[in-house]
Amino acid sequence: MREAYPVLERFAYLNAGTFGPLAKATAEAMRDQLAVDEAEGRQGKQYFERMLALREDVRGKLAAVAGAAPELVALTSSTTEGCNIVLAGLRLEHDDEVVTSDEEHFGLIGALIASGARLRIGRPDELPGLVGPRTRLVALSHVSWVTGNRLPVEAFEGVPVLVDGAQAAGAIPVDATAFDYYTISAQKWLCGPDATGALVVREPDSLAIAAPSYFSQEAYDLSEGTFEPKAGAARFDTGWIPTASLAGLSAALDVHPADCYERAASATSRCRELLAERVELVTRPDQATLISFRHDDPPGLVERLAERDVIVRDIPKTDLVRVSCGYWTNDADLERLAAAP
Repeated sequence: MREAYPVLERFAYLNAGTFGPLAKATAEAMRDQLAVDEAEGRQGKQYFERMLALREDVRGKLAAVAGAAPELVALTSSTTEGCNIVLAGLRLEHDDEVVTSDEEHFGLIGALIASGARLRIGRPDELPGLVGPRTRLVALSHVSWVTGNRLPVEAFEGVPVLVDGAQAAGAIPVDATAFDYYTISAQKWLCGPDATGALVVREPDSLAIAAPSYFSQEAYDLSEGTFEPKAGAARFDTGWIPTASLAGLSAALDVHPADCYERAASATSRCRELLAERVELVTRPDQATLISFRHDDPPGLVERLAERDVIVRDIPKTDLVRVSCGYWTNDADLERLAAAP
């Protein structure tokens, strides 16, 4: 499987939590589509049918990753866009409350702030106790981008739940239909092209369409000022996704082996063993595929590691360095990390 990813020939690439490695097949699919676009132009019935077919192809493959039916999946550019679709569609007001954690990425926090709702923010273990009569939504990550720990996404009943799945989908098994809304970032653990993702909506008819795109409508009547939404979550599809990106994402989703989750979990466990001998881990055992540890100079360590072709990242405004372990990670990668001064 490592041969599928050319970057691994040189780098101990341990940063899929930001961008996953690009497979050779992914890049080739994108180049092939761009070559057609260059030679033939982006025009004609055949081109548009190819684009529409690719949209449905990746919708089905992303649905399989999410454990959902394709009709519950909207195509987006990111988890951030998915969060904005949900928060705008809920039409929250000032007196409405949203419960969220103090470990969220701005991709979710920004949408929550812009919603105008009142935020109740707590540590992950405090969140169930913050739910009250005015709570319209619980919004939190499946896996914290800061600590790598799983958050208590299953702990809520009787209130809608929006899950930011950026650090979960493609890294650990996911049943997105266990939640009202689940966002997916395809360029991370799914190793897709930039600006690809999805939103799973368990009951599409219950969420308003706040920002329709051309792909949202089945038909429209300008004289009546109305449009008929597409069936299912496709009504929340955002704008044009480049055809080359769709081709690349389709290829990327075909690369992952059937035992990808088991392999990633094994690599993460080995990473813990090696790092625990040298640093203070903040990630609990048996979480997901991120390992965060404390350091007195995270940016400096990240830079020194990069000079040795070991790619990790620091978490801004913290004393944390974060390591991402995928199914493509081997012992040699981890030993290069652990051996760094």
